[in-house]
Amino acid sequence: MAILIILGVVLAVLLLLWFGFAVKIVKQYELGVLFRLGRVRGVRAPGFHLIIPFVDILHRVSLRVITKPIQSQGIITRDNVSVDVSAVAYFRVVDAVKSVVAIENVHAAIDQIAQTTLRKVVGRHTLDDTLSETDTINLDIRRILDVTTAEWGVQVTLVELKDIQLPETMKRAMAKQAEAEREKRAKIINAEGESLAAAALGDASDTMTAHPLALQLRNLQSLVELGVDKNTTVVFPAPLMSTIAELGSFIARETAAAAPSARPDPPPTRAIRPTGPDRDVPAGDERLATRA
Repeated sequence: MAILIILGVVLAVLLLLWFGFAVKIVKQYELGVLFRLGRVRGVRAPGFHLIIPFVDILHRVSLRVITKPIQSQGIITRDNVSVDVSAVAYFRVVDAVKSVVAIENVHAAIDQIAQTTLRKVVGRHTLDDTLSETDTINLDIRRILDVTTAEWGVQVTLVELKDIQLPETMKRAMAKQAEAEREKRAKIINAEGESLAAAALGDASDTMTAHPLALQLRNLQSLVELGVDKNTTVVFPAPLMSTIAELGSFIARETAAAAPSARPDPPPTRAIRPTGPDRDVPAGDERLATRA
């Protein structure tokens, strides 16, 4: 009787162990690749599955997008500048059987192929292209990786350059270049402003030439603006001084023209005839002009 009990207990334990090895749970984001005696027997969908212990092997393959950082690579660009470039790649498994059968470790393989592809693609470009055309470089790397990883049942969804480290000497040179570029733009903008201001002043001068009174009004406005700050110094612009001089000349001319008409008429003259022996002198010679 005791032997039967012991056998029953052993059988129950063996049954539990068998059940534990036979039951497999595949998660929603996974697929199971079933091997039976070393041969692929198919793919198992997410859910509950029973396999034959020690005969069947079930490999679970994740279908989620995997982030793979690409280590910083020392790269020499086409214009012989040494830079350190790091990137990040995003990929996912699209064929579970190929990802298990075609390659031993798909993650390590993608890491290595991404590093070599990054070095090759960036080396084709100059430094300026590497800094400005990152989108083009990302597409080139992704296209090359897709061709290689398609045989592994993996699809590269995105590749992005993460960091570009430049030598200190190159950073200083680029800083000087950027500063010179900003100074050039500032000078161009200043010259354009001077040109527009000169054109506006030319139009204003033409208007004031056609309307002299406008210049006088502008001079008076300037005096008003100077007086706002309670300034004790009064500045008379040159046009105003010339106007005052012209006004003085006009007054002098008017005074000189009016002066002859204001003089009194000279008194009438009379002829004085001499008496005595010289009375026979002609009358024309005898006249003397006397002043009243």
